[in-house]
Amino acid sequence: MAEIRLEDIVVKYVPQKEVKFFNSKGVRNYMKDFDDQEFVSRVETTAEEELASRGTGTVFALDGVSITIPDGVTMAIVGPSGCGKSTLLRVVAGLVKPNEGTVYFDNKDVADVTPKDRMIGMVFQSYALYPHMKGEGNLGFFFKMRKRTDEEMMERIRITSEIMGIGFDTLLERKPGALSGGQQQRVAIGRCIVRDPSIFLFDEPLSNLDAKLRASTRVEIRRLLQRFKITAIYVTHDQVEAITLGDVIAVMRRGKIEQVGTYDEITRNPVNSFVAGFLGLPPMNLLEGWVVNEQGVLESDLGRLELAGPLAGQVKPGQELVLGFHSYDAKLSPGDEPLPSGGTHLQVEVMNSEPNFAKQTQLVHVMAGNLLFGVDAPIDMRVGTGWKMNVIVPEESIYLFDKESEMRIQPVVSPVAK
Repeated sequence: MAEIRLEDIVVKYVPQKEVKFFNSKGVRNYMKDFDDQEFVSRVETTAEEELASRGTGTVFALDGVSITIPDGVTMAIVGPSGCGKSTLLRVVAGLVKPNEGTVYFDNKDVADVTPKDRMIGMVFQSYALYPHMKGEGNLGFFFKMRKRTDEEMMERIRITSEIMGIGFDTLLERKPGALSGGQQQRVAIGRCIVRDPSIFLFDEPLSNLDAKLRASTRVEIRRLLQRFKITAIYVTHDQVEAITLGDVIAVMRRGKIEQVGTYDEITRNPVNSFVAGFLGLPPMNLLEGWVVNEQGVLESDLGRLELAGPLAGQVKPGQELVLGFHSYDAKLSPGDEPLPSGGTHLQVEVMNSEPNFAKQTQLVHVMAGNLLFGVDAPIDMRVGTGWKMNVIVPEESIYLFDKESEMRIQPVVSPVAK
């Protein structure tokens, strides 16, 4: 087991010839040797923007990443495609050498430690099993390469089989082609465990599985992580996986770590509008178009909002803001019902609704002006497409973000009297 610490990690790509701008058609040629294909896809779709922001032709996959993962903690990493999640994983594994910065395992610089000597167990999205070997051969390959004895190999396979639980031993006599996707992933996880690693790395291991298999495999991975208490990094697009498996979550964007914390900490206290609009089930509603007038009142085409609580005095005239709130903090009421004082009231038109029978709620999608957002309501509340209704958001549930910087405007917390 080990603590992982990354300090000021930079992974960048510099074209072989000096280029200030290039279009998406040329990206694949310029970056043909770059490992992270999701990152290449991001550059391909936003090439001019990526390069214009630097003006040098240099593209950053990781841009000054500093993060610490304590011993025994599982960190789930989420973010848009191409944000650098897989590149970060490869840097930790030693498969990608950073241009700048240092990777430490338990305060030891591992720059000169080869991937095979870092004691890492890695599980891939594509399983990466040897197709000509049976399950037992895949698990034992590590020992064969290091010329370990057959007795040690078989003992480790036996222990791993017991750890993996019921039915795993039946998979050892079959080749990958005779296994289902879920069974192949179990063998891949077993291969990761059999080498007794100090660190687990998971690169979207459940993406190729159907919903039922994904849920059962998620439970199995969580059981293993709790049993071994090994430091782990889990890269995923699935927020349910991140919440279930991660002790903490890191949100990435464009090669940078935007915020680290538990799911509740991040969703309740997002540092900026990107994090607020990205993480959450569902993410926070973000309504643009608000401007502070000379009296400190927020105005938009949707209405007015007078700030009287902790947010009062934190904004300045002429400032453009984005107003945010969680769907579960708002209330949907009929259009002819009297409105309470305080907070903000939005006149909306119902688009449709998504029932959640497990929670006995429904997410009602509504339109206010040209903005579409969602509001939770009881499942037995009658709503219909085209209905005119009101959304009521208490002021204490409102988040404000500066439109230009995207940073959250923090409310003033009054000191507690002693």
